[in-house]
Parts: sequence; C-alpha cells; structure tokens
Amino acid sequence: MNQPIYLDYNATTPIDPRVAEAMLPFLREHFGNPSSSHVYGATTRKAVEKARKQVAEMLQCRVEEVVFTSGGSESNNFAIKGVAEAFRQKGNHIITSAIEHPAVIEVCRYLEGRGFRVTYLPVDEYGRVDPQELEANITPQTILVSIMHANNEVGTIQPIAEIAEIAHRHGVLVHSDCAQSVGKIPVTVPELGVDLLSVAGHKLYAPKGVGVLYIRSGLEIGKLIHGANHELNRRAGTENVLGIVGLGKACELVSEHLPEYQQHLQQMRDRLEKGLLERFEEVRVNGHPEERLPNTASISFRNLEANTILAELEQVAASAGAACHSDQIDVSTVLQAMQVPLEYAMGTIRFSVGRFTTAQEIDRALEEITGTVERLRPREPATVYLDTTGGGVKLTHYTHGMGCACKLRPQLLEEVLRKLPGSKDEKVLVGLDTADDAAVYRLSEELAVVQTVDFFTPIVDDPYAFGAIAAANSFSDIYAMGGTPQFALNVVGFPSERLPMSVLEEILRGAQDKAAEAGVSIIGGHTVEDNEPKFGLAVTGVVHPEKILTNRTARAGDALVLTKPLGTGILSTALKRGMLTLGQIEQLIDTMAALNKTAAEVARAFPVSACTDVTGFGLLGHLLEMMKASGATAILEYGRIPFLPGVEELATGGVVPGGTRDNEQFVQPAVEYDPQVSPIQRVMLNDAQTSGGLLFALPEAEAQELVRRLRDSGVQQAAVIGRVSPWQAPEKYIRVRP
Repeated sequence: MNQPIYLDYNATTPIDPRVAEAMLPFLREHFGNPSSSHVYGATTRKAVEKARKQVAEMLQCRVEEVVFTSGGSESNNFAIKGVAEAFRQKGNHIITSAIEHPAVIEVCRYLEGRGFRVTYLPVDEYGRVDPQELEANITPQTILVSIMHANNEVGTIQPIAEIAEIAHRHGVLVHSDCAQSVGKIPVTVPELGVDLLSVAGHKLYAPKGVGVLYIRSGLEIGKLIHGANHELNRRAGTENVLGIVGLGKACELVSEHLPEYQQHLQQMRDRLEKGLLERFEEVRVNGHPEERLPNTASISFRNLEANTILAELEQVAASAGAACHSDQIDVSTVLQAMQVPLEYAMGTIRFSVGRFTTAQEIDRALEEITGTVERLRPREPATVYLDTTGGGVKLTHYTHGMGCACKLRPQLLEEVLRKLPGSKDEKVLVGLDTADDAAVYRLSEELAVVQTVDFFTPIVDDPYAFGAIAAANSFSDIYAMGGTPQFALNVVGFPSERLPMSVLEEILRGAQDKAAEAGVSIIGGHTVEDNEPKFGLAVTGVVHPEKILTNRTARAGDALVLTKPLGTGILSTALKRGMLTLGQIEQLIDTMAALNKTAAEVARAFPVSACTDVTGFGLLGHLLEMMKASGATAILEYGRIPFLPGVEELATGGVVPGGTRDNEQFVQPAVEYDPQVSPIQRVMLNDAQTSGGLLFALPEAEAQELVRRLRDSGVQQAAVIGRVSPWQAPEKYIRVRP
C-alpha cells in the first residue's frame, strides 16, 4: 500500500534533509556545553551563535534580539507573561483576538485569574481583525497587543503592520505569533514593526523542541525561566545545540529560497482547491480570499462530519475543524468566531501542503477525497477499508465514536432522568429511581423479569469480535442484577451504502456465538440504516424477587471486589490509532468478550450486598452511583486495582477517549484523591469501559474467599480493591488512597 499523502504541514513539518545534514555533526561529534571555556564548548558556542545570526538575517533584526526557546508555545508564554510582569505598574490590560492559538489564549486566561483584564477582539467572516476596532479598545491601562500573523486553521493573514502602527501610537507594545507564517510568506521585523515575535522550529522544517522569541533591543521583559545567565541572561537553561543548529539552517534556507517555496506552496494549494471545487457544489473555502497563507486550504463539506471523513480517508493525512459527539458538535473556536454555518463547520477539514508536496500527490489526494466524500453521501457504492495485517475489514474506521465512550455525558443524562416521572406500578421492582442499567418487573411471588438494552459503535476492527464484545456487554447488565438471561434481540444500525452485508453477517455471528456461550438464543431484533455501524442486544432474563442485586444496598463494613481489569477505553482508543501490538489487541478483545456469567454464578454462593457492572461511566462513575444510592463512602486502594498492560503508558501519552475525560469531570466533586494518586492514575480510574467486570459489595469476612473461588473458576484478575464505610456530610462519596 502507498504511503499516505501528508497534507498536514500546518501541524508539523518533516526535517528538511539539508537541515538534518547540518545537525548530524552535533549529534555524533560535537557534544560540548556552549558555556564551557574549552574547545568542546567553543565549538558548540560558535554553532549556536552562527544559528542566531541565521535567524537574525531571516527576520532582518539584530543578532542580540534573537532568544532561543523550546518552541512556539514557550515563546508566546515568555512574551506575554514577560510583558505582564515588567509593565504591571503601567497597566493591566491586554488585547488579543478570538482566534489565537491556545498558547496565547490560555496564557491570557491565566493572567485574567491574576488580576489582568483581557479583550478578545472578534474577527470578520474571513477571520480578520479590524484595526479600527483594535484602536477603539485601547485604554490608558493597555500594555500589550498580541495578534497572530497568520491563522493556523484557515490561513488568514492579519494586518500586523497596521496593528503595530496603531498600538505604538498609543504607547502599547505588540507581540505576534508568527509560527505559521515564517517560511511561507515574508516575515521581517522592519516590515511588521512588532516588539516581540514568536517562531516555532518544527513549522519550518527544523526539529521539534526549538523556537525563537525576537525581543526588540532596549525592551526588558520578565523572565519565564530562571537559572544561569544563558541567552544574554534572558532565558536560563543549557542551549539545545542540536535543535538550534537545525533551526538556524532552516532559517537560512528560508532566506535563500522563500520566493520559490511560496510559489510552489500556492500552486499545490490552488491545485487542490480547484479540484475540490470542480468536483463538489456544496463546499466552501474558509479564510480570506487573498490575504491567506499560500499553503492552507480550509475546506467545509456541507452536512458531513469531518472526523467521519478523516476516519475513512486512510490515504490522506489532514486535520478536522470540528468533532461530532453523541450530545454535541465541538466546532473550533476559529470557525465559531468566523460564524461559519454549522452545516459547513461540522464538515471542515484543513489541508495544508508543504515544500515536498508534489502535483502527483495532490491528484491522488483528490481521488481519495472524492471517493470518500461520495461514499458518505447517500446511495453510493460501498468501498471497504481492509486491515492490511489480516485482510479483514477495519471496522473502527467507519466510526468516530469509541464504544461506551460515545455515551451521553453523565451530567446531561442525569439531568434528563431527573425530569422523568417514576413508575407507580408496584410490580416495578427496579426502575428509573435507581442508576441500575436494567429494569426488574415482578411477575409472581417467585419470578421477576429483568430487561436491558445496550448498543454502541465499533471498538475493535474485526466484525466478529465486535459482535461478541457487544453481546457480552449487553448480557452483563442481567448478570449484575443477579439474573439469568433467557433470550435476546438484535439492535442494529448499519451503513449498507458503505459496508457490504457480509460485515453485518459477521457481527451477528459473533453475537450469536456469545449468546450460545451464555446459554440463550437471539430470536429477532430491529435494524435501521445508519451512517455508522452500531450493534447491541436487548436482553431478557429472570430473577427471584428476593434475590435481586442492585447498586443501592452496599453496607458499611463491606469489601469491594472487582472481577475484570480496567483500561479498555484507553486501549480501544489506541487500537483505532494503530498503536497496539497484536498481543495487546488479542488481550483487549479477550477481556471485553469474556462473559460475566462465571463471576455472577460464583457470587451467588456469597451474601452479596450490592452489585453493578463497570462500563461506560468508568469505575468511579459506577461506584459513585452505588455509594450515593447506598448512603455510604467507598475507600479505594489504587495499588490493588487491576489494569490491562500498557494502559498507564498510553494515558501518559494522551491516548484517552473523550468519555473518560467526561467521567473524570463528572465525579470530581464527589471524590477525594490522595495527593500520591497522580493525575494520570485518576484518568485511568475514570476510563470508560466496554464490557467491564462486575463490582461486588459484600461482607469483608467473605471477600477473600470470593476472590479465591473466582480465580479458581477462571476469573484470574478478580481482586479486593477497597471497602465501604459510613457516610457523613459533607464527606466525599469516594476516597482514593495509593
């Protein structure tokens, strides 16, 4: 298979081979500390100062005005916080725009919490700031204007020179984030007239982890990093010689070749835009029609979802301008500020070309994009994406949700359920008044029916495995109530225009085999045409009315026993991104496809007080429901909780589903974490699980014996993870210890 076409140069650029060549001696030979006086230090000091000169020549500024940093974000922080600290006695007002990079917006919000006032200027439909509106907002307290030179999403170029002239007329300093513009259009200090200017190395074919802050000569601002007197006593820390050498060479290339780079970028960008506009009527190009970066094409496809397009667009790498969730559409702040209509904003993709992009790549990308968009429009022939490792369908590429992580946010669901009236039927033994996932209805003195329904989007690529996991997840609600499943019905959403029916056949076969393992039959169901594949079961079971398990009857003195390890949400997210080994995938599937039947059967011999299964709301979310309903507090011991291998490493790397973040936010007010429980560990405790284990509360004296019998029966990772204690206001409902 061909290498995917890279059209995400605004996110990062590859290192130019000439830059890499310049860096090699400082990777292999020249390792000295530039502050050392011997020959090793002298060699690297010369290299740093050569690079400083190369940057200064590109920016047309003085050499001593160039300060090396760790990248664009540090440069922005340094500039804004530095001015705020140095000029606080003069004033506390900062002006920026509504479409700045987070490395500017978040700094401004930080300063707002420390007594500064920030004005966020609106932009017009093209994403441009009105200089006259800027001037109208300047007050005697204004100390800084920070406006980006070019927007990273739509490419619009701001009138920085005019902004600087206005600000200086009022005695106000000007900073511009030029991370996106350097190397694509001319960026010089004399032309822009700014006092501070940020550069990010990895945006102009230099390595990541290096950048520059230009500080006008004579301007003294507060330090961001304190220590020794590196960088003319402005930024402490031993210089990143390797990165600085690379950045210097990258700036030299810009100085020598910018006109040809700019021409090539515009040719490639225009070729892509022209091709898309010719192929589709309902598309729009965002950004200023003329004052726009030559490499950036922000394209909106009407009534389509950007992340769905990108999920299927395997052979083109680009970025989405919106993320569609089950309860909302998150549109980028830039598109919101430009007031792009929602039906276009939700389908916005940023394509950004680079100096290595070829016409052949653009033409191939056009074919890939066209095929994908046409498939996602109604009534087009299906094209199947294959898993190149095994030849099967890559099912996760047909969805942007991640299993139970695509559930409604707990806060929203809880608010809706509170408004619904409870049942007045005395035969309803478990209904909306509890947070249990199944309902129970008494048929006689000795028999009650247990009913549940559950379905979700693919969390693994193999259709058969997805069907089996979805079935296991659905049966879990019956087992958690102490019931025995009797039969099930399919609940199917399927994109018949995108996937062949053989895929659905495999999903149903996986579910049927899992149902057979549970000892029941699937005897019917309901299907709808859907843009994404979705599958689950409506399961009916029975239970004796006096043997129902709920999540509301945990008692002080109970121990808490968990039967499966956590981490399936994080691992499923990593799977979709292609980050798991084959062994990790197999273990993940085995865990999620394992029925809770054995655990439930073993537990029937024990005096279980309460039970819930751990699924979409995570361990802490489901435990919180149990503790609130029971009027108790759970004491969890983090070190006893089982996790699947690799979860902590992935979470540390930011591979976390949105549902997990929602869960953490939801339970936060009710949970007390020991300081030794790290932020990453807190995320893991809230991970949105698919087909997770059962969580039992039972007398502490019985807990270890239950665990022993569970392990003897094949439930190998069952563990006592905590205990239940009395709750007294205003005590937290959950306390997590190391």
